[in-house]
Amino acid sequence: MPRMLDVSDDVRAEIGDEEADRLLAGENAPGSYDCTSCRTPGDSEQERTSTVLFIGDETAVLAFAHATCLPSQVVQVTEEQLQGAVRSIHPDGAPADAAPEQAVLGVTSGLVLINGDLHPALVVEPTGPIVRPGSTDIGDDFLPLLIEQGFMPVTELNAVPPVLHGWSVLLAMGQLHAVLQPGTGGGSPVAWWQAHQALQVADSWRAAANKHQQVLLFAAPVGSIGRQPREDLLRDALDKAAANGQLVAATMPLAGT
Repeated sequence: MPRMLDVSDDVRAEIGDEEADRLLAGENAPGSYDCTSCRTPGDSEQERTSTVLFIGDETAVLAFAHATCLPSQVVQVTEEQLQGAVRSIHPDGAPADAAPEQAVLGVTSGLVLINGDLHPALVVEPTGPIVRPGSTDIGDDFLPLLIEQGFMPVTELNAVPPVLHGWSVLLAMGQLHAVLQPGTGGGSPVAWWQAHQALQVADSWRAAANKHQQVLLFAAPVGSIGRQPREDLLRDALDKAAANGQLVAATMPLAGT
């Protein structure tokens, strides 16, 4: 079966034409894989797949991602980050008790219809349980921690959530860079979530963001939403999470364009 693989010029330049051609021919490419971005399964025989080359100080790791999550690219990282990436790509090599620390925030963009108007939204779901810093509990404190920050529980998507002052969504050159939160002691804002590589957003999403000058941010615990390929399915998952008491939200001003 031919692989539906994307190998960018940058990746090809790093790994060489021979290796790139072997990948495209399916010799070295995986059939199934866990996406390096959203951590859900993918299949290079069934869906477009990006090759992502992580380059550290001494080593390099080739990973795979859904093309809808990340374009094929070279990502420069520190050696320490690369070892973390290796552990997340090959979790069998990681200690079982390292799982909570490995959790990262997955972010999906989409348009959400509320009261007849389309609003730009970001949906945040961690890849694992989030525990309170310093806690030895094995539960999931993601939503309580956000509620303490000012996020509001959502039981149904029938109104725009309140504005969370001091927070903002950073968009630059049409790409999503970060979600910013207030700095400690009234200092400069700091990144609550930051893209390793700026994420491209759809033109319709960007247009809605520029129209409203604000973005809705929804957050749910791991396993509540999942990677949804279409906005109607994303909306269904949000509605279900809200009905189950597994959704919090806030409205944030747009920073940038």
